[in-house]
Amino acid sequence: MDVPCVRVDREAGETTRRELADADLIADEYEITVEDGSLYIPIVDADAVSTDLEVVDRAAPTRETQTRPADILGYEPSYERLGEAALLDEDDDERAREIADAIVASDLPLETVLNKASKIKGETRVRDWEVLAGEDTEVVHREYGCEFALDLAEVYFSPRLATERHRVAEQVGKRRHSVDDERGNGPQGESEHVFDMFAGVGPFVVPFATRGAECVGVDVNETAIEYLRENALRNGVEDRITAIHDDVREVAPAYEGWADRIVMNLPHSADDFLESAVTIASDDCVIHYYDIQHEDDPFGPGERAIREAADPEYAVCVETQRVVRSYAPHELNVCLDVRLERP
Repeated sequence: MDVPCVRVDREAGETTRRELADADLIADEYEITVEDGSLYIPIVDADAVSTDLEVVDRAAPTRETQTRPADILGYEPSYERLGEAALLDEDDDERAREIADAIVASDLPLETVLNKASKIKGETRVRDWEVLAGEDTEVVHREYGCEFALDLAEVYFSPRLATERHRVAEQVGKRRHSVDDERGNGPQGESEHVFDMFAGVGPFVVPFATRGAECVGVDVNETAIEYLRENALRNGVEDRITAIHDDVREVAPAYEGWADRIVMNLPHSADDFLESAVTIASDDCVIHYYDIQHEDDPFGPGERAIREAADPEYAVCVETQRVVRSYAPHELNVCLDVRLERP
């Protein structure tokens, strides 16, 4: 059976394997294979892999010592993994329970099986779940060395953005030093100030804090903020994260001119909050602005909105335009890394 695999040169194989393992993206039920100088690493979700990596469909041998759900069912079920939970999207109740029973009976390290019971809804973007196996909807997810507890029925969380979050996290701390060097001052040892306007349970700010940044995370979902505080403790960065339950538009005046970096991951309506982002921005600030737009012009609307909000206080430079993933037919989830600098 063909499965999605990351193809990488053997020399870079171990580094890539570790990165995929840290993101919980390796399909453990299949063997990693080598052919013609390339390593083929089976993965659980092609959409969650960085666009910098090559993904191919390829026949992969199964691990002989492991019983898979497909071995029990006689067909390959579709599900997403999050921590020790399997997430289904099945309309047929009988088929959903059949798959859940097979997952539990298999050798996979999955103790909970949940089936989507509603669309994403409301201001906090949560959905209902049916618990088919396990006790509840709380899971612990590991991502690039960090650990996140969350309740899927109470908070929004997308494991498919793991690679994107890691991409942004790798930039934290580098900009401040490079800017200091340009000014002839050298690194000053001051922590970068990062503000996440829609922080959720902390998948951006927790890894930022592990890199030494001082972070503020705001969210209107009180449960998400409770999990953010718990996750800060889990990862030993509680002293570098301020978690605030509020509408960020109410919080922004208290942090005027504070942020060196701002994350705006609310792609359906981030433009409504750009005035607050400009308030929070320091004299030299990078905004990671997430948007969903038609494929004919995925970046233009976001860039125009940012320029309009920042003018005339800031010069605007779009440093990166990136397609994060396909969101719907002809619609793309994109990110613009935009630098605001006071003239």
